[in-house]
Amino acid sequence: MTSDTEHGNRPLRADAERNRGRIVEAAREVFAAHGLAASLDDVARAAGVGIGTLYRRFPTKDALLSAVFDQVVTEITAEVDRHAANQDPWLGLVGLVTDVLERQSGDRGVFEICTKADFGHLERISAHYIPAVEALVTRAKAAGQVRAEVTGTDIGPVIVMLSAVGEATASADPQLWRRYLALVLDGIRAPGTTPLPPNGLSHTELMAAISSSRV
Repeated sequence: MTSDTEHGNRPLRADAERNRGRIVEAAREVFAAHGLAASLDDVARAAGVGIGTLYRRFPTKDALLSAVFDQVVTEITAEVDRHAANQDPWLGLVGLVTDVLERQSGDRGVFEICTKADFGHLERISAHYIPAVEALVTRAKAAGQVRAEVTGTDIGPVIVMLSAVGEATASADPQLWRRYLALVLDGIRAPGTTPLPPNGLSHTELMAAISSSRV
């Protein structure tokens, strides 16, 4: 009979908690390097624990992925909130987009979690991201920093697009996406010179499209 919090209501023993933390950190490193297809055997070896110990903490791979995702979401939402509080809305917007792209380009597991896998937690990101990006864009437009046609829903597709660029060019130059980020940022800054087509997706429609994407 186990005392693990995953399987009961009592706290983990100190050694069990250390093992759990070591497994989650090892999983993040393994998934960062090899993606979500990496095996639990790979994670156990990286953590320095037996496969039986891993399975006692995480009975399924989905349980381990959920623990990893929980950490990722906590970190991303903290970053979003920090950038949203920037007194300079343009710097806040640039920082938000750059941080998300840096995280995805440097971590294959995070890229796949955020763009290919659905663990039912994307609403946790959107609950912070949507009001943050809307407020930043609104403030930046009011300050004359962003062209008037730009909306908050334009930023999500920019992140998706540049994430795909980073994934496609990683073997040639893992930093190449920064070149295209600079070009895109220049495109949304005021004053714009080319009229933009009407925006076609709401945040809800965009999140649904990303979640169902097979790309």
